[in-house]
Amino acid sequence: MSELTAPPTDHTLALREEFRHHLEMFYAQLKLAPPYESVEKAIRSLTTSIHALPPLERASLATDATARWQHFRQAFESSGLSKKHRGIIAGLARNRSSLNLPAEYDLFLSLYLS
Repeated sequence: MSELTAPPTDHTLALREEFRHHLEMFYAQLKLAPPYESVEKAIRSLTTSIHALPPLERASLATDATARWQHFRQAFESSGLSKKHRGIIAGLARNRSSLNLPAEYDLFLSLYLS
């Protein structure tokens, strides 16, 4: 009897769920309603960019937080999320110390300060 080798794991679903969680946390901490249509667009954008990667690079996103957050930021920006609530979030981002957000979220906040 031969053993079957497991197919390579596709981390796309886990990355999508992680990104969704970060977006929900981002808007919850800022006390803003997330622009749902743009959130879904951002998740689709992330999925597209992940699927465009070579398999090894795609797999490395599971363990490389820096690369993962770069993809999250790119999807955040390309979906138009950084244009929603722009004035409110820019004002909040200028007083970064008052926000109860982990440092990784600076990748999103910096888009409002440019």
